[in-house]
Amino acid sequence: MYELPYTPSLEENPDPATAVAASAAPKCDCNSHRFSSSFSNNANVPSSLSSSPSSSSQWLSLLRTAISRNNLLLTKSIHAVITTSAHSVDPFLTNNLITAYSKCGCLSFARHLFDKASHRDIVTWNSIIAAYALYGDSDHDCIQEGFRLFRLLLVSSLPPPTKLTLAPVLKICLVSGYLPAAEMIHGYAVKIGLDRDSFVCGALVNIHAKFGRIRDARSLFNIIPGAEKDAVLWNVMLKAFGQMGLKDEAFLLFSQFQRSELRPDDVSVRWVLSGVSEAIADEGDKKFVEQVQAYAIKLFLHNETSDVYLWNKKLSEYCQAGDPSASVQCFIHMSRSNVGCDSVTLVVSLAAVTGINDLELGKQFHCMAVKSGFHLDIIVANSLINMYFKTGCPSFALEVFATVEELDLVSWNSMITGCAQSGLEEESVTLYLGLLRDSFRPDHYTLASVLRACSSLTAGFSLGKQIHVHALKTGVLTNNFVSTALIDVYSRAGRMDEAELLLKNKDEFDIASWNAIMFGYVICNNSFQAFELFNLMHRSGENLDEITLATAAKACGCLVDMERGRQVHTYAIKHGVDLDFCVSGSILDMYIKCGEMEGARTVFQAIPSPDDVAWTSMVSGCVENGEEDLALSVYHQMRQSGVPPDEYTFATLIKASSCLTALEQGRQIHANVIKLNCASDTYVGTSLIDMSIIFVKGYSFLQVRKANDILASKRG
Repeated sequence: MYELPYTPSLEENPDPATAVAASAAPKCDCNSHRFSSSFSNNANVPSSLSSSPSSSSQWLSLLRTAISRNNLLLTKSIHAVITTSAHSVDPFLTNNLITAYSKCGCLSFARHLFDKASHRDIVTWNSIIAAYALYGDSDHDCIQEGFRLFRLLLVSSLPPPTKLTLAPVLKICLVSGYLPAAEMIHGYAVKIGLDRDSFVCGALVNIHAKFGRIRDARSLFNIIPGAEKDAVLWNVMLKAFGQMGLKDEAFLLFSQFQRSELRPDDVSVRWVLSGVSEAIADEGDKKFVEQVQAYAIKLFLHNETSDVYLWNKKLSEYCQAGDPSASVQCFIHMSRSNVGCDSVTLVVSLAAVTGINDLELGKQFHCMAVKSGFHLDIIVANSLINMYFKTGCPSFALEVFATVEELDLVSWNSMITGCAQSGLEEESVTLYLGLLRDSFRPDHYTLASVLRACSSLTAGFSLGKQIHVHALKTGVLTNNFVSTALIDVYSRAGRMDEAELLLKNKDEFDIASWNAIMFGYVICNNSFQAFELFNLMHRSGENLDEITLATAAKACGCLVDMERGRQVHTYAIKHGVDLDFCVSGSILDMYIKCGEMEGARTVFQAIPSPDDVAWTSMVSGCVENGEEDLALSVYHQMRQSGVPPDEYTFATLIKASSCLTALEQGRQIHANVIKLNCASDTYVGTSLIDMSIIFVKGYSFLQVRKANDILASKRG
């Protein structure tokens, strides 16, 4: 095992934030500059953020930008602004700053932050160990320090390491070439129950393959469930077989790869053919090689020096870096260069279109696919289906699906998932039945999606139980997506005993499942039990997400418990998620139900861009708490902001006008109702009639009769 010479203690290194204040940053391994200088010369940090503190979520967004662009100056600038604006650098920000510094090439600053962190959780340790793993292949000292930090973590009082701890440690083992260390980490993974985790197993497969331990690598590869194997892992095994000259094993694995949900790529083809000698004696081998080569030609994988391949590679790099707009611009340059596109070009470009949510541009790519004939390619067709669902046009997705001659499981899953997420639950269930009729075997993605649809349907519980039986028979119930979806089905149906049994049978904590149980208790009018679960998770030290906090706030609103609601709000602010739409909406609703309109106004005003739900909640809250004048004022602000009101907004406003006996306001609202085609809504029509009765002296009988006629036709 590697041993280290003396290194400074965890508290000896100076803090980069101190360097800002002293205007002299410590020496960095990547051309350090003063933080203050970096900030003043970097235009990427918005001036609005430089003048006032902001939430952790806003800083995180900027840090992600810095990481994606490998921009050290931007990272320093963000850190400087946080420090100079007196913003509290909480553990969440510290962890992300450590990651940003390490990925932008400044390991020393990442280490300074770690050394000075007042509170180090498991994520902090994971971040710094991952940083040393990143530099291990170029710096022998980083390997030793990475191992030392891992040993320090093991003897600390923190919970056992997670898969995100073991992955970088295993990478250090790989770059160090020290196989016994990897074997010890493997033994430790077995001890803490992570030996069958796909993340850890994948890293161990890579290590054993690199060291020529093919049998061990294949054994670990077989442990990983098929649905959790990605293309990279398949290619690692193909490369190992190819380099060892095990052509039969390579051929067999390549065939299995083709039959999986994934598809071999150019890397797969290269490695499977690398294990075959030029002079092939066996006729069966010759035939298989010809099939692989034909497969490569079909997918345009045979010429890595072609213009289209190089352009596709560039398009993919932009998408993977989280910059879909740049990918679209790259495609435009590609077209102007008179380079023809292939199916890969269209798949990547459609992914970029989805990223920028541009339906019209997506339609243009669809036309291009039809014109070139690539719309018949199943991979392109699946990408079109996904794009249309993600850009809010399910009808076009259904049309594409109907034109595909040879559907695969991905096609069915895309449709079932898309319909379930678009509010087309009945269509989702119908598609699932069609999948079964076509003799496809549903996987965990299929079942999780159709269960989501079942949870929203009145008659969906019966089908949900049948899917539960199927999941038990096929062994898919152990999948987190499926078990969580089943918990949601039982919870929404009020069958909390069955839901709790499913939760207890899970091997490890899963936040999504606990959220589903919490929400089930809320809709079953047992909000007290929902909040008790929230407290239990909090006391256990589990990481709570936005859904947890939103559900807890909803429970407090149902209980009209202001004290607990404020505790949830404080927790959300502390962890930088108070501006999340889901969380802020639930907290806003909680304050309204508790009659605390001042708190509701504060929350509402802090939301950067309120949507129609937030505006309507505020209008409704004002009416419910006797502030009808303010409700009308909020409505006018809503119209000025460009957010269109819905039927519930109008019904609430009509009620406010009735309470104030504001005839003119009521008439204006009625005119807007007609203008926006909301008059046929039963709820709005009833509210108009009620208002008409109150204003019977100033409101004509003809208008009352017109509202009644609309309602009658609606019922008919």
